[in-house]
Parts: sequence; structure tokens; C-alpha cells
Amino acid sequence: MENSIITTKHGIFEITQNYRDAFNQESFEERYVDVLFDKYTYILGDLSSEKLRLKGFSSDPKNPNGFKRIPIYLAESCNQNCAYYILKRVKKIEEEIEQPLLVN
Repeated sequence: MENSIITTKHGIFEITQNYRDAFNQESFEERYVDVLFDKYTYILGDLSSEKLRLKGFSSDPKNPNGFKRIPIYLAESCNQNCAYYILKRVKKIEEEIEQPLLVN
């Protein structure tokens, strides 16, 4: 399932990592909050005590919340060896809708 493209009601994402088969689309869509996560390129989901937690990371590596901090977040904020996944946003749903239809 890694490196596969998925379409959700929140956009199109690439699954870049899916450690211990953590990704469940239904759980992701239930926990995702547009106002909080739409601004992030990367979304990390980890299962801690059987509950899904989501954390967003920007594509700017110099940002304090940039994607280069993902390993630090996993080491400091997640249970050791917990199941997790990382999604990379490919396209937002609005971008897909706004695309004009090409007519030949």
C-alpha cells in the first residue's frame, strides 16, 4: 500500500509510509478536520492506545513544523514501535473541482 495514491473526501494523497498497516481511510476521514489540516502537505497518523492521532507538517524544511521534523515527532511524541502512516497531499478537492473541463 505504500506509495499508492488514494482519493479521500479531503483530497488526493500519496501514502509514503504505512508502518504496521496503520492506514484506515474511514478512520482518517473521521478524524480529519479541514480547518486544522488543509494547510499541511504532510499528514502523519499514529495509533496510540488504539486511537488515531493526526499531525500536520509543512513542505518547507526550514519551518519549525516542516516535514524534516517527522522523525523527531515519531521519537518524542509517539509510543515506541507504534503503527503510523505518512500521507503527502497531491491535490485538494477544491483544486480538482476548479479545473476547467477541456472540450475538443
